Amino acid sequence: MSLLSTLRSRSADLHPRVVDLRRRIHRNPELSRNEHDTAALVADALHEIGLDRVETGIYGTGVLGTLAGGRPGRTVLLRADLDALPIQEETGLDFASQNEGIMHACGHDAHTASLLGTAQILADIRSRVPGTIRFCFQPTEEKIPGGATFMIEEGVLEARGDEPAVDYVLGQHVRPDLPAGAIGVRGGPFMASADEVHVTVRGEGGHAASPHELTSDATVAAAHVVTALQTVVSRNSPPGTPSILTIGRFVADGATNVIPPSAHLEGTFRTMDDEWRAEAHDRIRQVVRRTAQAHGAEADVDVRVGYPSVHNDPSAASVVQSAAREYVGETGTVDLDPWYAGEDFAYFTNARPGVFYALGVGNKDAGIVHGLHTSQFTIDEDALRIGPGFMALAAIRLAGRGQETSPPAGGDA
Repeated sequence: MSLLSTLRSRSADLHPRVVDLRRRIHRNPELSRNEHDTAALVADALHEIGLDRVETGIYGTGVLGTLAGGRPGRTVLLRADLDALPIQEETGLDFASQNEGIMHACGHDAHTASLLGTAQILADIRSRVPGTIRFCFQPTEEKIPGGATFMIEEGVLEARGDEPAVDYVLGQHVRPDLPAGAIGVRGGPFMASADEVHVTVRGEGGHAASPHELTSDATVAAAHVVTALQTVVSRNSPPGTPSILTIGRFVADGATNVIPPSAHLEGTFRTMDDEWRAEAHDRIRQVVRRTAQAHGAEADVDVRVGYPSVHNDPSAASVVQSAAREYVGETGTVDLDPWYAGEDFAYFTNARPGVFYALGVGNKDAGIVHGLHTSQFTIDEDALRIGPGFMALAAIRLAGRGQETSPPAGGDA
């Protein structure tokens, strides 16, 4: 049986198992740095699969499994994330979260279950796998500073014992805006850096009937700060350099008859250009302080540097895109636009050539259309027939690069 047929068949056979794993994880979501039960489930599954090595406790709850293939090749690290979000689930699913105020609203349950499926498939065909495959289950993707950078510091990309260092990294994210089973790939800049903006505007509090007696009104000053900040993008960003600055929280805790002494703003700044990113941080600070001063107030600005942008290696992305065409055909392969969500997988692609791609999980006919990070987000689980097998194929293609044993597209292996 050809490699492609084998992978498709094994992925289909494993579908019930992968769905069960996804539902077990979904039912018991855990927040960043607290993924203890999830990590234990992953470690037990990897031991059952029979990998060469399973390591736990990396950056607390991280897990790393290793499989030595039966053919010469490169080392590829495959990554999934473990943590959930502080969101109260409202899906009505019979396997909905049992943990109050916590939900897998970003698909990490699907990422983890799918990668466990990939590990099983590759272990089943070990003799046909080139190189070495590492399976990295990472905690704390949802919370700055992120778990990726710490797992890298603990050596998941480096030589470990007799195992060579990692040559390529590969990750997957579910996308409800793509039909279930579609594969989306983009070479070059793909996802944005994600920085937090925190502002406190200080004025003078007093009676709402006597604003003329105050030296400044923090609420009015803060309102002007929100408006002025829009010029950072509209008037200062270089042409052809997309970026986004959004203020998502404005708190001025007064009352109908009380002018509060301060107001607090929180937002996010995103771009894919590192040079402009640094310039924009300086411009944000200037605009906030000077606008507050123009209204007789003072302001403190804290720009908290978050994840860098995800840049997919163009050459590796070409390999993954070719694998997608093999696995799901031309109509199932999507050329992605830039995505302004943030992802700490960026630390992996900064350290090694790699690709972060998308697995479609949407189904408009079934009403599965709710976005990521919402209380009603869920996936079409038919996508999990595709995810494990496709990642196995992409890993094999990357691990076999430059090897005489790497077969032509769709060939036997």
